[in-house]
Amino acid sequence: MFTGIVTDIGEIEALTPTAQGQLHRLRIGCSYDQTTIADGASIASNGICMTVVGSGTAGGRTWYEVDAGAETLAMTTAQHWGVGTRLNLERALKIGDELGGHIVTGHVDGVATVVAREELPDMARFTLETSRELARFIAPKGSVTLDGTSLTVNTVEDTRFSVLIIPHTLTATILGDWREGGAVNLEVDLMARYAARLSEMK
Repeated sequence: MFTGIVTDIGEIEALTPTAQGQLHRLRIGCSYDQTTIADGASIASNGICMTVVGSGTAGGRTWYEVDAGAETLAMTTAQHWGVGTRLNLERALKIGDELGGHIVTGHVDGVATVVAREELPDMARFTLETSRELARFIAPKGSVTLDGTSLTVNTVEDTRFSVLIIPHTLTATILGDWREGGAVNLEVDLMARYAARLSEMK
């Protein structure tokens, strides 16, 4: 479980695909204390909950390794990652931690595409588009997770929606790197999903 509050920006240092292309072993460099990263721990990478399978240090920097399976590669932007790709990172929520964003599972629902970026005084507005299946869970003033970042939806029009990004988020996450045509991981709000399911059962 996560909150969508990014705590570090990592970078892929190595990527090793299997012969069948069904699994990628990723080595991610970060600034976390290596002694606090246990094998089996969950770390969200661009919103994808991934399990640590090894960790260490090199050159004064921490690294950890995770595996991206076939489903992750098919459903998320992980299929486009390579050495040098920057990632929003978040450690799993612990009991007693502040819930600063919203409840995020780390189970990405699909991908949204950035269709416009508008520079505003001290912030930026992004307009994104997703599938009709996922758009029905997105509402103005509701929560959405994009590349692992908890955001408030500004406007919604059919399958398009917009978010306003403050300066801190632009610099503390990879959202400042977003450009038109780029793909981002999308997780819809858990409560919206359950509300929609309940209405379908009536």
